[in-house]
Amino acid sequence: MNQRKKLLIIGFVWPEPNSSAAGGRMIQLISLFKEEDYDVTFASPAMDSVYMADLSALGVVKKSIELNSSSFDVYLKELNPSVVLFDRFMMEEQFGWRVSENCPDALRLLDTEDLHCLRLARQKAFKENRSFIVTDLFKEDVAKREIASILRCDLSLMISEFEMELLQSVFKIDHKLLYYIPLLLDRISVSSILKLPDYEERQNLIFIGNFLHEPNWNAVLYLKETIWPLIRKQLPVAVLEIYGAYPSQKVLKLHQPKEGFYIRGRAVDAQEAVRNARVVLAPLRFGAGIKGKLLEAMQCGTPSVTTIIGAESMCGDLMWNGAITDDVQFFVDNAVELYREKSLWLQAQENGFQIIEKRYLKSVFEDGFIKHISKLEVDLIEHRLCNFMGAMLQHHSLTSTKYMSRWIEEKNRVR
Repeated sequence: MNQRKKLLIIGFVWPEPNSSAAGGRMIQLISLFKEEDYDVTFASPAMDSVYMADLSALGVVKKSIELNSSSFDVYLKELNPSVVLFDRFMMEEQFGWRVSENCPDALRLLDTEDLHCLRLARQKAFKENRSFIVTDLFKEDVAKREIASILRCDLSLMISEFEMELLQSVFKIDHKLLYYIPLLLDRISVSSILKLPDYEERQNLIFIGNFLHEPNWNAVLYLKETIWPLIRKQLPVAVLEIYGAYPSQKVLKLHQPKEGFYIRGRAVDAQEAVRNARVVLAPLRFGAGIKGKLLEAMQCGTPSVTTIIGAESMCGDLMWNGAITDDVQFFVDNAVELYREKSLWLQAQENGFQIIEKRYLKSVFEDGFIKHISKLEVDLIEHRLCNFMGAMLQHHSLTSTKYMSRWIEEKNRVR
């Protein structure tokens, strides 16, 4: 009788699917492995959160772990996972060498979520009031750390085709070390579409996004100071509702009901809030990955107006479910037209359904993903022989990080 396979996920935070797309993405990956009968353990050094997913209800073992502690080495040896998934490169930096040392035969996966170095380089360029150029990436220490982490892992899961291409063309990462798997959705049935609120039932515009994420805060400020006043001139009775987890005091101060600008904070049910809105506004000026808020808008049959970065890698050659523009006046005009014109709104809604059907169905990706993981587990030795750079980085990282961590552990013990 074959022993059941074990997956260990080392999480940066405990997943919060109702707070961010990253949390939802993690739950999707857990589901894929659970469906293949893996025993799944989710370990994290993070503090518990009120809004974290109930992992036990998903059949997942929850394990709190410590940074810079050899207790994790003991735990690894006892668990002996066949696959280890690092949630973002920071977790691979902290725990990758321990996995390599204690479970050398475990397949090491990295879920990038988005390319942090791309997001930060774009953010820096924006704050310096200039256009982002590819060479900005080489100036970021985060890029060196993130690319090293990708090379050390056996496979990195990518959510964006643009970022897949960037890694191969700019950083010369072998395509065998990358795997494209976007956010995964179920097919939207005709009955589900018929249950959606129709055009006349929807009155407000909406923005939704986790406020711990800098691009979201910047977008809300942009809406408040520049875009919404122009829309309000054309739609004097319209209301813009701002939803998002973890709003700070500076966010709450933007609440101005007299201007039709409402800060709602965390949505009890994000999909319900988006379903009842007529148009989603997402003027994102920097960022990376694909945007869960815009995919959610498509699921809810709600057209959206966003920027080129907002829509990056999301629709391929299909028509967007609304409008894509970086020009302020075009953004405003398209938002107003979608709000006023029912026929335009209905076509945009249909475009969104088509994007989901052709690019994000779970049924299209799940079998190929699991087969690829299974093949890598079987061919792991050969796969690693083709990644000398990764082996070299693993050697040096294991040596340097190991002794730094041991030093910190010893220092903590003496205190």
